[in-house]
Amino acid sequence: MDIKIAVGQRIKELRKIRDITQEQLAYISELDRTYINSVENGRRNISIVNLEKITIGLKVKLDDFFDDKLF
Repeated sequence: MDIKIAVGQRIKELRKIRDITQEQLAYISELDRTYINSVENGRRNISIVNLEKITIGLKVKLDDFFDDKLF
């Protein structure tokens, strides 16, 4: 599986578990909602800095983020 798709799926999964919208995650992470959407759909090559912002917004550590069968 393409890493961009796996990362996007993981973000979407964690966002849904926390019951927040893309818009809410974007606001918390200080990113644009369209950016969150394109990352979740595997269309963007997310930077480490933005991944950190998103994981902070999702209240998950980076090592926990990658501790999943997708990786």
